[in-house]
Amino acid sequence: MSKVVDSKLKQLLQRGGEAEPGQTLESLMGPATERGLAWCVADCDKARSRSAVFRAIVKAVDFPEFFGSSFDSLYDCLSDTLLDQKAGVVLVLDKLHSADPGIVQDGQDFMQTLQDAVDFAQESGRVFIYSINHAGKHPEPIPGVVHNWSDSPE
Repeated sequence: MSKVVDSKLKQLLQRGGEAEPGQTLESLMGPATERGLAWCVADCDKARSRSAVFRAIVKAVDFPEFFGSSFDSLYDCLSDTLLDQKAGVVLVLDKLHSADPGIVQDGQDFMQTLQDAVDFAQESGRVFIYSINHAGKHPEPIPGVVHNWSDSPE
């Protein structure tokens, strides 16, 4: 069984693409960093819209230039980031609330843009791997309760 997992991991590290949902990130991190792939984690926990997810990705890949809130801009950001790396990039979209209405409507475009980045990486002699850790839907807001990033748990 381990040979099957090892061959799938080896293929992912060579070709790029989406990491399998059941694959632990710990099992990917070691071999990816050994191959020289940059490891980027986008914290999407607070993102409720496309632009918020874009901001999390831009922050994760440390892309300081101006970034427009479109899928073309996301593709350009990922492409430029890939070109800045010798071997490639692993992008983890952590706690993506993919069931939120603001994100659901753009789900296909997100996936297409990530796949386009995989194709670009292959054409450029690099590897782009992405993993999405789905977190369901944000809880509905409670009237009269203000949630702020500075709120501390009680």
